[in-house]
Amino acid sequence: MEVCYQLPVLPLDRPVPKHVLSRRGAISFSSSSSLFGAPDPRQLSQRRGAISYDSSDQTALYIRMLGDVRVRSQVGFEPERRSSHPYMCIDFRTLHTRLGCGSTSASSAPERRVHRLLSFQRYLHSSRLLRGVPQQIPLHILDEDYTGQARCMLEKVGNWNFDIFLFDRLTNGNSLITLTFHLLNQYGLVELFQLDMVKLWRFLVMVQEDYHSDNPYHNAVHAADVTQAMYCYMREPMLAKSLTSCDILLGLLAAATHDLDHPGVNQPFLIKTDHYLATLYRNTSVLENHHWKSAVGLLRETGLFSHMPAEDSLNMERELGSLILATDISRQNEYLTRFRVHLDQDNLCLSSASHRHFILQMALKCADICNPCRPWELSKQWSEKVTEEFFQQGDIEKKHKLEVSPLCDRQANTVGNIQIGFMTYVAEPLFAEWARFSDTRLSQTMLGHMGLNKASWGGLQQEQTSVTEEAEPITAGTDAKDPTAAAGATARRDSNTATTAGGTSSKEIPQGSRES
Repeated sequence: MEVCYQLPVLPLDRPVPKHVLSRRGAISFSSSSSLFGAPDPRQLSQRRGAISYDSSDQTALYIRMLGDVRVRSQVGFEPERRSSHPYMCIDFRTLHTRLGCGSTSASSAPERRVHRLLSFQRYLHSSRLLRGVPQQIPLHILDEDYTGQARCMLEKVGNWNFDIFLFDRLTNGNSLITLTFHLLNQYGLVELFQLDMVKLWRFLVMVQEDYHSDNPYHNAVHAADVTQAMYCYMREPMLAKSLTSCDILLGLLAAATHDLDHPGVNQPFLIKTDHYLATLYRNTSVLENHHWKSAVGLLRETGLFSHMPAEDSLNMERELGSLILATDISRQNEYLTRFRVHLDQDNLCLSSASHRHFILQMALKCADICNPCRPWELSKQWSEKVTEEFFQQGDIEKKHKLEVSPLCDRQANTVGNIQIGFMTYVAEPLFAEWARFSDTRLSQTMLGHMGLNKASWGGLQQEQTSVTEEAEPITAGTDAKDPTAAAGATARRDSNTATTAGGTSSKEIPQGSRES
């Protein structure tokens, strides 16, 4: 039996502090370590880069290299089963239950497997399993006693310049789990709502698993970024003094799950490919309904709210859905108009539960599209990622001879013009109204960043235009002097265009029922 411990990468040039060696999160080999088949600690310390050994504390070793440390049992008793450990190697796709007709017949009742609808991500994992292909990206979970640079970053999690990309690297790709758990604990919500720690951790692990890591934009890092932005908004004076603990819990959970199981394509794509989700939700807020139902499925599967009265649990699920459904970009004008009316009439009363919920909806909408409001170094990365996801959808549509969706043709669009249009018609109107509601330093900072980022994209667009105009006369002169070379260049351009339009892509139409 092998027990695999997967631990974070820490700088190898730093000595391990003594207090870390004694913490529960470290892997310890005491004088009885021979029971687990472990070699002598001095032998372990000689392994290249894997172990740091503190001679002043010979009872503890701290693993400092990413990877598996396999401890093989060599004694007569059975070690802990993998399935009994909530954080490692659990297959949550299938639940097993026994049906009985009373306490006397329960033991003899037939066993039945109960399956829930697999998400796209879980279906992919299941298919790989059936084909004998191992999962390519292992799930590395940090111990709750996380240390080092990730912990230092969490101390500044309310800073608008928070670098979620760096934090994701420091947590070995577990930014969503680590950040959400930290914020729930920081607010005291775990204790206040009496949330079971194992169920909560399992829920967060499953949430992160159901985000598609191969999506350039709609992945777990985006969810973590939105969760951090939501935390910043809920700390604003207008909200901090009014939100209840229930509001905060719903806000954080909605931010963490708002794009759960996103397939990497938009709603029009699902509709025109006759995807079963479009049929299920009648072509209305298809993705948002799916995100909500997926989140509810995980809440029920893990039993995170099972200790609450049934009515309270259902109410939490409904309000969670109301927040997630508000992120539908096609309903942007509807929410924005309602927000303007409230601000014009100055009738927002945050002592009212319905008004607080509406403000949470607007906060989540802002958090979802706040990338243009981040500093340029972060905003540019997000812009490139979301545009690449658009272009990948366009490549799929070309491959299957479907009409290419707006903004998804990489030959007709650039990152700059897409971002400038998005800021002008979507982001600026929303954040201008948010600044009216919450006229704080953060709101002015966001508007300032967005103005600078828009100007930066405009400058890049001008540079690209100038380079193109300078290249055209040179090309024309070459064509006039050498018709053969011009014909060859034209042939090469046609070949490249054909390759781009018909080339293979890592994405396929996700379970659509019609392919052209």
